[in-house]
Amino acid sequence: MPVPADPSALHPMPGQPRVVLLRPLVTSPLIEVGEYSYYDDPDDPTAFETCNVLYHYGPERLVIGRFCALGTGVRFLMNGANHRMDGPSTFPFPTMGGSWAEHVDLLTGLPNRGDTVVGNDVWFGYGATVMPGVRIGHGAIVAAGAVVTKDVPDYGIVGGNPARLVRMRYDERDVARLLAVAWWDWPAEHLTDHVRAVMSGSVDALEAAAPTGL
Repeated sequence: MPVPADPSALHPMPGQPRVVLLRPLVTSPLIEVGEYSYYDDPDDPTAFETCNVLYHYGPERLVIGRFCALGTGVRFLMNGANHRMDGPSTFPFPTMGGSWAEHVDLLTGLPNRGDTVVGNDVWFGYGATVMPGVRIGHGAIVAAGAVVTKDVPDYGIVGGNPARLVRMRYDERDVARLLAVAWWDWPAEHLTDHVRAVMSGSVDALEAAAPTGL
C-alpha cells in the first residue's frame, strides 16, 4: 500500500536542511499551522518564528492552513507593529523605559485588525509580505515580493506593492466545486492514492477521486 509522507518530520526532504515543516517546528501558542505546510530558507529555516513572524505580542493569532508553500523571506507583520498616528509623533516613548514607561496607557487601544489567516494550499513566492489581519483564501498564489494589504479570494493570484488581484485560477463555478471537494481534508491514505489527480488533474477528475462519506 502507498505510504503517506510523515507530517511530523522537521526536515521532510533528505539532504535539504533548508526546508522545514512548520507544524512540528512552531512552539508559540499564538501560531497555528496545518500539516505539511513548509518553509524554505538557505540560511536558517528553523528561525521562522522569530525572523518571519514579526511584532507578534498577541493576542491576535497567525493561522496557516495545510499544504502551504512558503518561499524564502516570506514575512508576516502582526498588529504589534502599529504606532499611534493621532498625535504629532509616532514614536513609542513608553517602550523605552524610565519615566516614559508611566505613560504606557498611550499604547493601549492601538488599531488591531485581528487574526491573520491563511487558507489551505497557498503558495507564497520569495520575499512576500503579509500585513496584519489579512485573510488569504484557499488555493491562492502570492507572487514574489508582493505586499498583501487586503484579503485575497480563494484561488486568486495577487502580486505587486500593494498586492492586487492579477487573475483568478478558476472561474466562480469551479472555485465553488474545489472548495466543496476540499482535498486538503482527505485522509492521508486516500490522498496518497490520488496525488496525481490533485496535482495535475481536472476539477472533474478531482471530484471523481473524492472519498465518499466525508
